[in-house]
Amino acid sequence: MIGIDMTLDDVIAHHQIARQLAEFARAMDERDWSRIAEILVDDAVADVGEGRLDGSAAFIATLRRYLDTCGPTQHLLGNLIVDVNGDEAQSRCYVSDMHLGIGERKHLTFATLGDYHDRWRKIDGCWRMVERIKHNRAHVGSFDVFQI
Repeated sequence: MIGIDMTLDDVIAHHQIARQLAEFARAMDERDWSRIAEILVDDAVADVGEGRLDGSAAFIATLRRYLDTCGPTQHLLGNLIVDVNGDEAQSRCYVSDMHLGIGERKHLTFATLGDYHDRWRKIDGCWRMVERIKHNRAHVGSFDVFQI
């Protein structure tokens, strides 16, 4: 919890988790699937709007199904809150993501507003994501940006 009762370890954990979140967002935009796999534990679970996904491979496959079929993307994060309890942590942050079309769909855009609710575990000194739940609040544009 952020406040005057935070320990130095809590502050460090907050910074490290913020870094992992930024790395994850950039990896999605750069289509760096191996970097995402490094951040996730193998048995990570997720729900990004289509129901529960079990395992990092299923999560990454779902991300790829969308992101590999559209043009440039940008995932912006903000208003991060991290609560640390030893080697476990939870984070919440806003996400605003923009997706552009390619080819015949280059005139299309699709954007969402939402929240990432993530759980983390410190493993061998590194914070790894064990769960991601995306709460979608709104979207604008055309889902046809994605060639699914």
